[in-house]
Amino acid sequence: MADRPDRTGGFQPGNPTGTHAEADRLKELVAPAVAAKELYLEDVEVRTAGTQRTVHVVVDLPEDRVGGVGLDTIAELSQVLSKILDEDPHDTGDAYDLEVSSPGVSRPLTEPRHWRRNLGRLVRAKVIDGEDVTGRLLEVREDGVTLRPQLAVRKGMKPKEGEPVELAFGNIRSGKVEIEFTQLDEELAAAERRGELENEED
Repeated sequence: MADRPDRTGGFQPGNPTGTHAEADRLKELVAPAVAAKELYLEDVEVRTAGTQRTVHVVVDLPEDRVGGVGLDTIAELSQVLSKILDEDPHDTGDAYDLEVSSPGVSRPLTEPRHWRRNLGRLVRAKVIDGEDVTGRLLEVREDGVTLRPQLAVRKGMKPKEGEPVELAFGNIRSGKVEIEFTQLDEELAAAERRGELENEED
């Protein structure tokens, strides 16, 4: 059984082990509800400030789906998870705030699934041995990724592409998605089209 809060309510400040154990317990508790929504449970974090708890649940789409988690889905999941937490038999009944969100494009690419979720996007990889690479993510393998580098050109000119570069995960210090305004416009247009289709179905 996970560590429980003290009698004053909430976990004692300065006891990160307790909050980590509670987060792991809650992750197992909410995982079935997240899976029922066909979502991936990215993380559960428990933060405390005095007697106030905040439970932060991060969900994402499965690897084989593109786009992001819609606000309606987040709202529906929040209601489901709130009921689950309210009925948690191992909870003390102390007040808590529930936050449910999905990772934005600013999320660091720290796991292979993060890279797979961003196939086709422009990413920047900081490497341990060699030069950093900014390029189009072409492939994600078990042991690494393949990028097509964007070569530096004079301002105002269209970027040139280099030959594909293979990077092993063990040689990548960090990775992140680079914002492309043209791609954002396309994604917004796609989201608007999806909204129109949903309205027609209603």
